[in-house]
Amino acid sequence: MKTQLPIALSNKHIHLSKEHVEILFGKGYELTKMKDLSQPGQYACEEKVDVVGPKGTLKNVRVLGPVRKETQLEISLSDGFKLGVKADIKDSGDLEGSPGAKIVGPKGEVTIDKGIIVAARHIHMHTDDAKDFGVEDKQRVNIKVGGTRGLVFNNVLVRVHPTYALEMHVDIEEGNAAGVKNGDLVELIK
Repeated sequence: MKTQLPIALSNKHIHLSKEHVEILFGKGYELTKMKDLSQPGQYACEEKVDVVGPKGTLKNVRVLGPVRKETQLEISLSDGFKLGVKADIKDSGDLEGSPGAKIVGPKGEVTIDKGIIVAARHIHMHTDDAKDFGVEDKQRVNIKVGGTRGLVFNNVLVRVHPTYALEMHVDIEEGNAAGVKNGDLVELIK
């Protein structure tokens, strides 16, 4: 049975709905792909926005594509302090009860009443990988990180889909605290 998988650090970014893309960048606007990300079909865009909270602003937040059903801003806990919002650690897409903010683009601005989260640590797995690791979709596992700052990440959500590429995602603060960099191998210990 497999136990090792690569890890990647996620910095602040925003996923926009089609409606919000058009408000922020103009009617009929299409996002411009800058580069593909590790997950098939996901990409970093040339576009950036500013996010304005009660206490501060996050400037030049990268937009990720493709567009989504709902706008979602993924930040670190420190970013939340800077904005002046209490963003909870949540699974991607779980936006109920999350704070909102003003998003400013080159052609307009929009205020969202929810959508800011600190993304919970998670693993993307292809269905074949899930079989190899002996896990199922939505299962929670533990991940061991070796090295000088070794630790165990508990309560890591497994997300299984036939289009996913094998990779664990943590926010940049967790990754830095663990002393890991993109592509380092970690161990699933259940």
